[in-house]
Amino acid sequence: MKRYDLFDASTQSLRYIDRYPKSFVRTPKEPLIVRPQTLTEQTLAVDLASQLGAGSLNLSEINGKRAIGQLLEIRGKVVDEDGSPVAGAVIEMWQANSAGRYIHKQDDHIAPLDPNFTGQGRLVTNEQGEYEFFTIKPGGYPVLPTGWWWRPPHIHFSILGVSWLDRFVTQVFFPGEPLNETDLLYKGIPDREARDRVTFEFTDAKMGDLSYIGFRRDFVLRGRKMTPEVD
Repeated sequence: MKRYDLFDASTQSLRYIDRYPKSFVRTPKEPLIVRPQTLTEQTLAVDLASQLGAGSLNLSEINGKRAIGQLLEIRGKVVDEDGSPVAGAVIEMWQANSAGRYIHKQDDHIAPLDPNFTGQGRLVTNEQGEYEFFTIKPGGYPVLPTGWWWRPPHIHFSILGVSWLDRFVTQVFFPGEPLNETDLLYKGIPDREARDRVTFEFTDAKMGDLSYIGFRRDFVLRGRKMTPEVD
């Protein structure tokens, strides 16, 4: 007997997104082949948690120089289907800068790069499964080469468990963005309640020497309330 119900397919993103080329090249076209796992697939790098450090990260500046844009604090928790914290999970995040430009060479958007912002980093959840980082709010950008629709501001997340095979990938969107309702990936999640699970929750706005807007997003890795995977 299965301990947990399988998630409803309507809570997950569609695998094929019309007129979004990346959804075709990333999606398997043939049935998966089952093969034995190797040792390197069942384990992570030795003592990776201590190498990265647990809990927090600051992506908003380089060598003390602040990137352009609205400063954000992003925090949350990684849990399993029981709601139990997942400690030692490696979280990778990447995003566009405030002008909607990624740092990688394949991004040919005409928006400028920010010399004080790479938009990428890694950290490890603490014993309570918590994570926290500072960053700059990303800008939206047109989907090239067609440019007929825009991606809303969002942040990509990859979460690694106890092995390289336990990888969870998604995108998290900001509440109230008008581009959310026209985004093919966001709309690709049929269930509206499930969309909320890939949308940040506003927490607070801090004033002072360090002024920032706070958002939260918890990740559920399995089960009926699993966070949708958006890639």
